[in-house]
Amino acid sequence: MAHTVEILSVGTELLLGNIANTDAQMLSQGLSALGLNVYWHTVVGDNPQRAKEAVELARKRADIIITTGGLGPTCDDLTKNVLAEAFGKKLVYDEESLERIKAYGKATGRPLTENNFQQALVPEGCTVLTNDWGSAPGCAFETDGVHVIMLPGPPSECTPMFRYRVVPYLQALSEGVIASHTLKLFGIGESAMEAQLRDQMNAMANPTLAPYAKEGECELRVTAKAPTMEEAQALLLPKVEELKQHFGTLVYGVDVPSLEFVVENLLREKGLTIGTAESCTGGLMAKRLTDVSGASQVFKGGIVSYTNEVKHHVLGVPQELLDQYGAVSAPVAKAMAEGARRALGCDIALSSTGVAGPDKDDWGNEVGTMFVAIATPEGTHVRELHLGNRPVRARLRTQTAHHAFDLARRYVSGLPLED
Repeated sequence: MAHTVEILSVGTELLLGNIANTDAQMLSQGLSALGLNVYWHTVVGDNPQRAKEAVELARKRADIIITTGGLGPTCDDLTKNVLAEAFGKKLVYDEESLERIKAYGKATGRPLTENNFQQALVPEGCTVLTNDWGSAPGCAFETDGVHVIMLPGPPSECTPMFRYRVVPYLQALSEGVIASHTLKLFGIGESAMEAQLRDQMNAMANPTLAPYAKEGECELRVTAKAPTMEEAQALLLPKVEELKQHFGTLVYGVDVPSLEFVVENLLREKGLTIGTAESCTGGLMAKRLTDVSGASQVFKGGIVSYTNEVKHHVLGVPQELLDQYGAVSAPVAKAMAEGARRALGCDIALSSTGVAGPDKDDWGNEVGTMFVAIATPEGTHVRELHLGNRPVRARLRTQTAHHAFDLARRYVSGLPLED
């Protein structure tokens, strides 16, 4: 029987909107990769009665409950108490956790009080999930067919705890192994992708196929269950190859974190360097490139040429092009990329110029009109984009950067710059 999961996040700060619930997002992504179905997200404040009601509801409809938050030393950290009471368990001190808390206090020179030691209290008979990234341990237990897993709230603790403590625990609940691969696609919308795969998705049982829409791109996750990892991979890999063949150059990678990561790896393999000249994206391309570890090996630098004066004086865009066509035009995008390649001394350069909103520009270009270009030793190519006129600046900038990186990926891979 397939397990159903509820994620129960505890913390008034989540309800007030003071912090985003990134723990729940991370857990949902990780559980999906394990083939587990997350049916409910619940957020409850630091109130014992409401927390108890949330737990009682969760245990009626889910057979795995994962909680985040409420394991700390203060009076509003109530998760363990509520769950222990709900499932009829005593709280007892875990000696190893107690010693770790004492050692932490000694190493940092901080005086410890009784409420610090309360973090070492766990439900009797549970599996203690050692927290190497903080002081409060997590724990897991099973009662009446319901598995309960408690994790600390800080993302810097919750994320590694899930990866290194919870994943092995959950894998032990499953008969066999669950494995998955994720194909990343750019240049196709989720609805078009799903329409092409609908019949086979409905017919597939093992492996299964799930589409996801991301910001400006799509994902396809293939998941298989088998007695061993080798058997799971034998089910997965043929389907992955079939999908790669089907979507062709739209697939930019498998199990990769981002388009810019792929671009930088390709540049490194070919011994090439890259630079950027940005207007509408405001430095986003350079930021994303430098977010990738090892970017200094391939990224020469970036120029944010937001005004025509900078385009002309720094990038060398001819004034007559700016006067004749305006900044948001193919000739200016071309000249910007060529100017960046010349100024930065890089092998290839990307440029972006466009209207991010909320209004048309002085030349009558609609919001969402964008141009990206790539300058190479062989010449310069410009891609004209019409990304919609909804004035969502962040979305338009993200999609524009995606298109520029797609040009770089295609060029370095030896693929046609346009399908």
